[in-house]
Amino acid sequence: MTWQNWAGTASADPARRYWPRTAEAIGDAVKEAAAAGLTVRALGSGHSFTPAAVTSGAALDLSGWTGVVTADPEAGLVTVRSGTTIRELNAALDALGLAMPNLGDIDAQTIAGAISTGTHGTGAGLGGIATAVAGLELVLADGSVVSCSAEQRPDLFTAARVSVGALGVISSVTLSCVPAFDLAADERPMPLGEVLERFEEFAAANDHFEFYWFPYGKNALVKRNSRIQERDAGPGRMPGWRQFFEYEVMENAAFGALCRTGRAMPRLIKPLNRFAANTLSKRSYSAASHEVFVTPRRVRFVESEYAVPRESLLDVLAELRAAVPWLADPVMFPVEVRVAAADDIWLSTAYGRDTAYVAIHQYVGLPYQEYFRTFESITAAVGGRPHWGKMHTLDAKRFGELYPRFGDFRRVRDETDPDRRFANPYLEQVLGSLRRVLPYRPYLRISPEKPLGPRAAPVAQRESVPGMRVSGAGECASAPGRV
Repeated sequence: MTWQNWAGTASADPARRYWPRTAEAIGDAVKEAAAAGLTVRALGSGHSFTPAAVTSGAALDLSGWTGVVTADPEAGLVTVRSGTTIRELNAALDALGLAMPNLGDIDAQTIAGAISTGTHGTGAGLGGIATAVAGLELVLADGSVVSCSAEQRPDLFTAARVSVGALGVISSVTLSCVPAFDLAADERPMPLGEVLERFEEFAAANDHFEFYWFPYGKNALVKRNSRIQERDAGPGRMPGWRQFFEYEVMENAAFGALCRTGRAMPRLIKPLNRFAANTLSKRSYSAASHEVFVTPRRVRFVESEYAVPRESLLDVLAELRAAVPWLADPVMFPVEVRVAAADDIWLSTAYGRDTAYVAIHQYVGLPYQEYFRTFESITAAVGGRPHWGKMHTLDAKRFGELYPRFGDFRRVRDETDPDRRFANPYLEQVLGSLRRVLPYRPYLRISPEKPLGPRAAPVAQRESVPGMRVSGAGECASAPGRV
């Protein structure tokens, strides 16, 4: 069964696929894969645009390894299994009277995948999701299960919070949560010039601030969310019919129809983009934080996002605005701008500096290469760092220049995975060549129906591991849960 990510930009045909149901079963899968000479990658929800999860070796599907392990509501500490999606996490925290301090606008990712790629929301005084991590449990390359935190194995902890899965398989995550809170949301169109002029004002005055700019339109959609202490202090919930109309009809069904029209007739993309900018509506409402943070995204796209020093944002946007009209292929999707506070996580895109995030998108099936290359060259001039799960062309040499602690991260990787059990071509690109190259062994075809990895026994002859389903490449039937 071929695995493919959400955007269709990456796919894989693993030689073996495992569905572990315990941390020990994850360790057993890693050891079994090692005995067969296979590399190992964990599969989340497929919401990375990069081939971070791709493997021709052993794939660990964690869709059945979900839920809360322990919770201490008074301390705000909650431990969840690594395959738990953000959507499931939000529901569990809400039942405990807790919430994440900040979130992005998509809740389909697994918690392990979200922190491993540096997923973030917006807020000038807040960090990405990984900054809320208080502890991790990982399965290392030898199959051992270890715990780490700021007090226990601190170097491993600092490296593993954003690691792109290079150090091991995260089996559980302990999160530092906050008491549940509501957000008062104000979303309205505003002239782009005014948004840029008042950018610092908006970032400082709101707990969460972001805006979307349609490249051929004059307006931006500005989103400002502020915390409220009392549930009845905000403007109140948006009526169900209005919520359905705004987010399902306008932002998904209608916008999706515009995108499909533009893909069929590219000459219409610019006027369609301007039309979309002119139909933006004003809405004010209040709701539980996770209900405001998360927005349904049903129109598929490809994306590149760079973190730039916040003081460089306006220059970056000015160059991007000047470049877009000269692109050979017009752009259908808006540009998204967010902010975050500096943090101390070695491979966090906000490491050591207050950050602005600029994300560019293109509708699936439309040309994007020139647009993305142009954007990457603009951000390079200000030391832009790409999101680990979004499209870019940078390599380890460049990352060594962008991240002051990149060498420390690679040292921890050498210590925890010297044989590069968790490697794949993407990690080799972004983290450097393999320290010890795993020996190449061509796959053996036991029978036309069952292509198996090296030294792998036929599935029927393998010893069953408690708490785990396993299949060979020819028997990757869908397991219950997500892929």
